[in-house]
Amino acid sequence: MSQLSRIQRICDANGISGFEDEVVQAIREEAGAFGRFDEDCLRNLYLHRTGNQKDKPVVLLDAHTDEVGFMVKCIRADGMLEFIPIGGWVPSNIPAHLVRVQTSTGKTIPGIVGSKPPHYQSEAERKSAPDIASMYIDIGASSIEQVLSLGVDVASPVIPEATCIHQENTKLLFGKAFDCRLGCTTIIDVLESLHGKSLAVNLVAAFASQEEVGCRGAQLTARKIKPDVAICFEGSPADDTFLPAYQQQTIVGKGPMLRFIDSKMITNPRFQKFALDIAKKFDIPVQKGVRSGGATNASALHLSEQGIPTIVIGIPVRYAHTHWGVSSLDDVQNSVRLAEAVLRELNAQTIATF
Repeated sequence: MSQLSRIQRICDANGISGFEDEVVQAIREEAGAFGRFDEDCLRNLYLHRTGNQKDKPVVLLDAHTDEVGFMVKCIRADGMLEFIPIGGWVPSNIPAHLVRVQTSTGKTIPGIVGSKPPHYQSEAERKSAPDIASMYIDIGASSIEQVLSLGVDVASPVIPEATCIHQENTKLLFGKAFDCRLGCTTIIDVLESLHGKSLAVNLVAAFASQEEVGCRGAQLTARKIKPDVAICFEGSPADDTFLPAYQQQTIVGKGPMLRFIDSKMITNPRFQKFALDIAKKFDIPVQKGVRSGGATNASALHLSEQGIPTIVIGIPVRYAHTHWGVSSLDDVQNSVRLAEAVLRELNAQTIATF
């Protein structure tokens, strides 16, 4: 399968936090030729690379499979669905969008996120920020019984509706769940590129669940694999549409972003320098980021065991945590190039210096 087809398949898959089954299955089918799978009860999926050998240091390749979404909280008498957010949402981004409500059979039905029209709002309501508690999902039902007959119930997962589109002339991608399905596809691309090639390190990919609700999956993956170092792949929120040019550090189309700090981690400076030197050596465009907010699975990974040197390779995503994101295929490809080059150059002696 082509890189683009793989991106479209995995990004389009349904998988809010805790309900990543469809994504996990797609990854199994896409990456099965490159190693051996196992899975834990949290739906973390592990892929042990074919060719791993004893006594080599282990590199964990991390990306999370879940996406932000919603969950049905209760069903109103008129058939409308009240819901809670899963992951971080800005309330004003939610109304009037199409969603997929997952039924008891695993299939989905369409719904629209509704709210009170401006015609009926008071002046105070029009001036205030929207409240998620006042929103609802309309699936066309008019009673509780009709909702239940459609296979929808309390706790049904709700997924943003979007289908991944590639704009050929700009090489831009438009779609949902780029945070962090683009990280998942990048790992698969790296494993495919390195398949059958000799490395001085062993590779284990961990496709982690429930990142968007507190990096829960990654708290298990590091303890299970006990890696020597880790590379976390993330769909990093782009800042190129609202910050002045001199402050922009995550620009779509300018290469992956390597962050030095965020709210939950100071990146290992020696591993970070190694990665930046590799990028320079192989003429791979990268961006340097200093973040005061946000966090990734690296926050859990780098504190696991006795401490794991960890870097984050961030693929810029405009409008992260909304129904639609924008990313660059060039950035995905340069993330693959960077990760592959880092893994080719890593060895036990280098890792010991981190």
